[in-house]
Amino acid sequence: MQENNKTNWASPLKYAIILLIGVLLGVFLKGNLSFKGLQSDNSVPVQEIIDLVKSKYVDKIINDSADINFINNYLSQLDPHSVYIPPSELAEVNEQLASNFKGIGVEFQQIRDSIFIAYVLKGGPADKAGLKVGDILLKANDTLQLSGKKWEGEAIRSKLNGPANSKLKLLVLSNKTNKVITIERDNVSSSSIDAAYQIKPGVGYIRINKFADRTYEAFMQALEPLIKDSIKSLVLDLRGNGGGLLSEAVAIADELIPGNKLLVYTQGAHSPRTDYYSKREGLFEKGSITVWMDESSASASEVLAGALQDWDRATVIGRPSFGKGLVQQQFNLSNGGALRLTISKYYTPLGRNIQRSFEKGKLAYEHDYVNRIEEHAAGKMDTVVKGKAYKTPNGKTVYGGGGIFPDQWVTGSDIILDSAYSTLLDENLMNDFVLQWYVKEQNNLKAFKNATEFIKSYQKVDTWNALFQFASPSQKNNLKSLEKNKIYIQNRLLALMARMHWYKQGYYEALNSLDGKYLTLLP
Repeated sequence: MQENNKTNWASPLKYAIILLIGVLLGVFLKGNLSFKGLQSDNSVPVQEIIDLVKSKYVDKIINDSADINFINNYLSQLDPHSVYIPPSELAEVNEQLASNFKGIGVEFQQIRDSIFIAYVLKGGPADKAGLKVGDILLKANDTLQLSGKKWEGEAIRSKLNGPANSKLKLLVLSNKTNKVITIERDNVSSSSIDAAYQIKPGVGYIRINKFADRTYEAFMQALEPLIKDSIKSLVLDLRGNGGGLLSEAVAIADELIPGNKLLVYTQGAHSPRTDYYSKREGLFEKGSITVWMDESSASASEVLAGALQDWDRATVIGRPSFGKGLVQQQFNLSNGGALRLTISKYYTPLGRNIQRSFEKGKLAYEHDYVNRIEEHAAGKMDTVVKGKAYKTPNGKTVYGGGGIFPDQWVTGSDIILDSAYSTLLDENLMNDFVLQWYVKEQNNLKAFKNATEFIKSYQKVDTWNALFQFASPSQKNNLKSLEKNKIYIQNRLLALMARMHWYKQGYYEALNSLDGKYLTLLP
């Protein structure tokens, strides 16, 4: 769980664009590489040119900006996923693949100039200290004014986080009373599994948000109770999963594919072929599997889905995945930064490399991704260029290039194309409304065992009218133009409400129970 400003949960397009920027790409291995190591004896004298620019250029160059721009431009000529990570960003980037981080265990939300607590991790440092959902953060450590000014989400996060065992003193407004709360920071767990439950009798559901350190372990902890409940079928929800560690995806595939079978292999000009096989008797090798994917399912997600699809172990439903078939290795640099360099391609068991073409450059590559989301949301199918066709052992046709193609297509939601809806998201109306609604209703929610029960009880609540009354005059005008999307918005409000109380588990239980498109395709 990240200590961040969690907004726009109801916007698939905006979430996807953010995901594109921070997508977790392939295999990361630590190494050492100097910048001069990029230059061979017969190449352009890169370092010499940089030194001359620094010593002779007409204007002063600040903060090594020329070096960073040069490196990023150089890398972008290679492929879209090789990237330089400055020292100031490395810890945060590496944290994306960690199973925990140092902090206080909260999510916050800025409404106008006030910072509200939107979620408190049960058993975390903030929970132990008595911080509650709806509390307003006024000051930190006596002098730092938090509410009463506009902050960027990352700036707030940096003020709240700190070394384990260090203390954070907060002045908060709780139930109209000022209180001083002292929190001792600690390691806070961050699970890769958002939700795991029986989505219908006999059908287990597991949502994996990334393939990070200990994702396989978390997956097994989620799967084992479902096995004990005698599930016959399993849904793996990989929508929005940008990838991560190849080893974690391979380990999960090993639990689902029987026998000594090839799961994936990697190969590059300077990296000999490496094969990854299923090695052990898996926990769920016989029951049917359904994989849910979309345009933001990338990298290690595609490795797992590709192996299951190639061996006829799963039916993939949704939309073509991101199309990222390149593997990066992370090299530590002498300045404290790192280079994530593409060193090989990965191939599914049938030999498919599903990398999308980037011949037109990185910008066109990114635009293609956004265009695909918009086309698919509008109901346009088969707009992605398919590569070479392959046959699975059972005779099913699958394709290389352009991502993993679904066996059954599910269109996106056309609301993401609506500018009025985007405006409401930018203004944070839905999150603001849900937060104040939850503060009023949280005691009533304690009567429900789970989000599914909550949805059954609250589905008849007129949240649309309540949202309209809560909105400002300009927001009311936007809502009027979204009347045709009333049900969609009401469903998102209920899911966001469930998230406030049951966190991600509740959010996806609610969304799944309200989403008929995917549920009708389950076995």
